[in-house]
Amino acid sequence: VQLVESGGGLVQAGGSLRLSCAASGYTFDDYAVGWFRQAPGKEREGVSCISRREGTTVYGTSVQGRFTSTIDSAKNTLYLQMDSLKVEDKAFYNCVATKRRTCPTFLGGPQKYDYWGQGTQVTVSS
Repeated sequence: VQLVESGGGLVQAGGSLRLSCAASGYTFDDYAVGWFRQAPGKEREGVSCISRREGTTVYGTSVQGRFTSTIDSAKNTLYLQMDSLKVEDKAFYNCVATKRRTCPTFLGGPQKYDYWGQGTQVTVSS
């Protein structure tokens, strides 16, 4: 399984970015998948988890209402649309995937996810 993220970069506060995650050897539609992030000096934080099989999407409280996680089945690509970005959203973002259909309760910790992409940096300037 290989996950490859793209779409990170520098954006001003209030702006938008869309992250993409392409998979090989894995089908996003079949399992619970999502995003984590880690800011400098902070622990990894669950951003979202989406399960097409169960029709559920879960978001972390800090991004609820601003970020949207979707899957393009035809392209087998996972997206994270980030709107109304804040300086505190600056972090290294990883695409994550599981071997299960159900998203971990309250997103769970990093140990709940079996596969990780190499990550992409998102920087938000004030």
